[in-house]
Amino acid sequence: MGEVLWLTAKLAGITTLLLLFLATPLAWWLARGRSRWRAPVTALVALPIVLPPTVLGFYLLIALGPKSPLIALLAPFGVRTLAFTFEGLVIGSLIYSLPFAVQPLRNAFLAVGDEPLEAAATLGASAWQRFWRVALPLAVPGYVAAAILTFAHTVGEFGVVMMLGGNIPGETTVLSTEIYRLVEGLEWGQAHRLSLLLLAFAFTVLLALLSLESRSKILLRRDA
Repeated sequence: MGEVLWLTAKLAGITTLLLLFLATPLAWWLARGRSRWRAPVTALVALPIVLPPTVLGFYLLIALGPKSPLIALLAPFGVRTLAFTFEGLVIGSLIYSLPFAVQPLRNAFLAVGDEPLEAAATLGASAWQRFWRVALPLAVPGYVAAAILTFAHTVGEFGVVMMLGGNIPGETTVLSTEIYRLVEGLEWGQAHRLSLLLLAFAFTVLLALLSLESRSKILLRRDA
């Protein structure tokens, strides 16, 4: 059981760290850009929220399978497939949890507003300096929310994991698929314990988000 918990935490942790890095420029562009492509890209980013996980997992299985053109490009490096591997699960989790990182960051960047950035510009700050020294510090609550949501969403994913990774012990077996295996094997007691663990985790995540939202409102009132 320790191995399952570790693999779940490892998958969620890697996914969260990568998405906080990868989602930042995308969220900034969606919040501050003026391109006509913003609406289609926003819809594409949010697609995993409404798309059945099994559908997403199916297409990821094809994209990362041995007959994929993508894998053909990686063949010279010794990669034959990413399906049913931990690395494949990381890629699947990045796509599946993308909106849960992008949306809080986008909202945080929108909340920064124009005034602080314009004030920094009048003091001679470059666009890069305005982002790092003004926008990023003000968006910290958004990063906290994005990290919490991404980690929790990755811990709870099932459909994508099952389709793309199966349930290989020590490689792709995470908490959600382990519960499925236990139920299939009629091991109700252990399934109950793991399910209660995820239930408590989900409740704690929601409390943390509500607390963060409350503190953000208090800070906004003080600033006003």
